[in-house]
Amino acid sequence: MENLRIKAENRIEIGKGPSRRLRRSGYFPGIVYGNGEPQKIKINHNNMLRSLQDPKFYSNILTLEIESIEEKVFLKSLSRHPAKKQILHADFQRVNEDAEISIKVPIKLINEDKCIGVRMGGGVVSRLLNEVEILCLPKNLPVSIDIDIESIEAGQSVPIGELNLPEGVRIAALAKGGDPSISVVRVSMPKGTMEDEDEEITSADDSVEDSQEGDNSESG
Repeated sequence: MENLRIKAENRIEIGKGPSRRLRRSGYFPGIVYGNGEPQKIKINHNNMLRSLQDPKFYSNILTLEIESIEEKVFLKSLSRHPAKKQILHADFQRVNEDAEISIKVPIKLINEDKCIGVRMGGGVVSRLLNEVEILCLPKNLPVSIDIDIESIEAGQSVPIGELNLPEGVRIAALAKGGDPSISVVRVSMPKGTMEDEDEEITSADDSVEDSQEGDNSESG
């Protein structure tokens, strides 16, 4: 777990008009909530853009400095302009060291270049999820969820319920009763394999059976 820093200032005015003026002045609005009263803030737009260039900023505990007062937070959500490189709003959640946080962390594939399904089976690695939402105490927050795919063969996948999680970390979706069989990464079979041929044979057999049934029906 790393501590990254971002500076902010208190914000008094609210509404669309003040927010537009704020953005024209080189800032954008945000809010900090959890463990106390919500606090409206404004952040320098260019400083935030620079911070966001570091992927770790999205999935780490941050030190938010609001006019010389520091708080531990994490980035809960970020709104961007659909057509411009512009941040519209940011939500930060305060961190309680003794309470679980719900945060998205990236999925990192280990030994992708050594994957048996690719080297020996000619398969292709398909990422089905790039990040996953986890539950953990702040002290247990991992930089990423690592998946070793060296032994994964062509046609196999890694379900979310079989991820090797660090101590004290839970998958949020599974904690809510989600499906543990959902695949996170798959090594797809190459085209023209036996699996594809079996499908073609099965399809052909079905066509023959349908034709024979039609002939029997007409003759009856």
